[in-house]
Parts: sequence; structure tokens; C-alpha cells
Amino acid sequence: MRLPPWLKKNQNAGAHVHEIKKGMRARGLATVCEEARCPNQGECFACGTATFMIMGDVCTRHCGFCAVKNGTPKPLNPDEPSHVAEQVREMKLRHAVVTSVTRDDLPDGGAAHFAATIGEIRKLCTKTTIEVLTPDFEGRHCDIKAVCDARPDVFNHNVETVERLTPHVRNKASYKRSLEVLKMAGGVSQRTKSGLMVGLGETEEEIIKTINDLHDAGCSIVTIGQYLRPTKGSLPVAEYIRPDRFKKYQLLGEKIGIKHMFCGPFVRSSYMAERGYKEQINAKDKPVDSDQLAY
Repeated sequence: MRLPPWLKKNQNAGAHVHEIKKGMRARGLATVCEEARCPNQGECFACGTATFMIMGDVCTRHCGFCAVKNGTPKPLNPDEPSHVAEQVREMKLRHAVVTSVTRDDLPDGGAAHFAATIGEIRKLCTKTTIEVLTPDFEGRHCDIKAVCDARPDVFNHNVETVERLTPHVRNKASYKRSLEVLKMAGGVSQRTKSGLMVGLGETEEEIIKTINDLHDAGCSIVTIGQYLRPTKGSLPVAEYIRPDRFKKYQLLGEKIGIKHMFCGPFVRSSYMAERGYKEQINAKDKPVDSDQLAY
């Protein structure tokens, strides 16, 4: 399926790319930008930002939308949390985003490793806000709490798609479990965030239901972006969503009370995360003109 004009993007990454990759490789670190083949990689690297992917680059799950390798991961590197903190300091990040592969092979799913990474960043970069994008930890409250107790500024866990498509899109995952993860995190006074992709065969009604479900789960930040097939073996794109429909989803989310809706063809969960964090903090309840909700 040929890309429509609104999905063609300049991939010139600029001079920052070499330095960022050099620092990452020297410390044995990975980025989800590279591993997941994000279309915004060039833009983010050019701005001097990146999303850290901890616990290795091999995932224990095999989701149909994802380009990250799956298989048997290596043991955790105990020095990785401090290395991430050193890289955050070197890059002078005001807002650090840390995600991971899913590690179902670990008893706690890597929760303690997440907490250690947050702690090390706090030590070295006292003014940096921290956002984590976590797996579901198989729904274990104790592991979700362990991450939350480390006090990230934002706890993000993606539902990725609508409920009907979840078994097809997300290996070993559950839509309801993901909502429970967000509720648990919110119950520990966390600022919660979630995101999903469109263009996988969902209906508009299903997207609207998902936005409402995320609001009911307590999410204050929601991202919606276009699914783009990262490899030939990944799920095919069912539809390219026009920009005006993303605007409609944004207005609907704002109308029901989500503080920051970030919707657009190139939006990804970690894309421009600092802006989403700040806008959510400064958000004020504002009426949305129902006439704007039309196409």
C-alpha cells in the first residue's frame, strides 16, 4: 500500500546522531528509536533526544506490530541503570523517557531494574523529569507498585490497540489487564499515560470506546498515532487514517476530560514526551465546541 502524502517525512537526522549513538554504544545502551524502527528517529536524534530501552534488546514476546527482536534475552546488566543516568546527564535531558523489552523470564518482570534506573537518574540529574513506559508485568500489583514507589513523574503503559484486536496484535497481552495496570499505577498517585495505534482494522467507534476506557482508568495523557509496518513480517496496514480524523479523536478526548491528547499520523508514545508532560501539568478544563467534532 503506497504511503499517502501526509505520511512522507524527511529523515535527515543532522549532526547529533553520531554523538548520541557513540555515547549509547560506549555504555552498551539501546534505544527503542532504533530497535523499533521509529519514523521519528531522525527528528528526535537531531533535537538531541532519544528513548532508552533497558534490559537488553531481545523481547520475550512477539507482538505483530513490533520490530524488536524476540527470543531468549541475556541476563540483566547491573551497571545499566547507572549507565543510563550518565547518558541522560551527558545529553542534558530535561525529560528522560525509559522503556524496555518485556522480560517475562524474570520473576518481577524487571520492575526492580526500572526502579534502580529511576533512582540513578535522580541521583545524577536532579532537575530531570522521568517518564517510564513499562510492560504489563503480567498484572502483578507488587511489581507495578515497585516501579511507582521509585516516583517516576509519568507512568506510561500502552494499550496499543482496541480490545477486539488485542489478541491479534499483542502477544500474551490483555486489554483489560492493561487497563488494570494503569488503574493500579494511578492508585499510587502516579500521573498515568497510555497510547494506541490506528490503521490496524479498528472502527471509529472502537477508538472512541478506547479513549473513554483510558479516561475511566485515570489516564491524563493519551497518544494516538498511525501504525506503520516496520518489517515485511509485521502486520499489514489496513488503513491510512487522514489527519482530520486524528483531530476529531483529540477533541473527543479533551471533551471527556483527558488533560493532554496528542494525536497525529507520526505521533508515538515517546514522541515529544516532554511537551505532553508539561501541557498536562498546565492543562485547564476548557469547553470543547461540539461543532468542531464534525469532519
